[in-house]
Amino acid sequence: MAALDKPLPYVGVTPMQVITAIAILTVGYIVAKVITASFKRGLKKTKLPELVVEFLGRFLSALLYVAVLLLAVRALGIEVGSVVLGLSAVIGLILGFGMQDTLTNLAAGVWIAALRPIDMGEVVEVAGKTGTVRAVGIMSTELLTADNTLITIPNKLVWGSVITNYTRMPTRRVDVNVGVAYGTDLDRAIKIAMELMENHPKVLKDPAPSVVITGLADSSINLQLRAWVKTEDFWGVKGDLTRGIYEAYVREGIEIPFPQLDVHIKEMPK
Repeated sequence: MAALDKPLPYVGVTPMQVITAIAILTVGYIVAKVITASFKRGLKKTKLPELVVEFLGRFLSALLYVAVLLLAVRALGIEVGSVVLGLSAVIGLILGFGMQDTLTNLAAGVWIAALRPIDMGEVVEVAGKTGTVRAVGIMSTELLTADNTLITIPNKLVWGSVITNYTRMPTRRVDVNVGVAYGTDLDRAIKIAMELMENHPKVLKDPAPSVVITGLADSSINLQLRAWVKTEDFWGVKGDLTRGIYEAYVREGIEIPFPQLDVHIKEMPK
């Protein structure tokens, strides 16, 4: 034991102090995990949104880790007050060099958790990225894309950009564009499209589906099928209607033209 109490050369701390500090870090890490998990389980029993629960859990976890680190430093015989003072000076120096983004991200995270323009599990487009909201942390927001790519966006960019939430509302409108050739019987083309939507089991009756003429293009008269569906059925119905209108028009002999360019070659006199 005497060897453990003998200060190490150059560092001025004993092996026992080092062992104690390592033990505090190990046990503290485990305890912080347990406390955070218990805290989140308790919050989940309330009516707080999952996004807020996750944010508060991460915030508590960060505070506990700082506390464990300070306890480990104290076990090494270093005065915690001087460490805190030193950290404050370092933080002030960092902020002086333009690292105010840290506080900006923290403040933005608080606003996101409080006002919830996005929520856990929602599909959103933010800062030019689209994905499912996986988490909103103290400093950043995580999105999971459709191809299973994890994207981390600083909270200040999330809060400071336009947010498009694709799944917040219970219903969405499916728009399918199709062109028919000039000379087509439009009433017949519209009737076929209406029957396709009305016969689809996942297309809602209210609001009723509709077909509108959206433009007279160079090679076609453009139609748009508009059908209201439950949000979770959006992509499935869009795929069904896109394929269905093509097959229906081919079956009924209605031409779907493609862009054409007529080139006339004029021979120059010799």
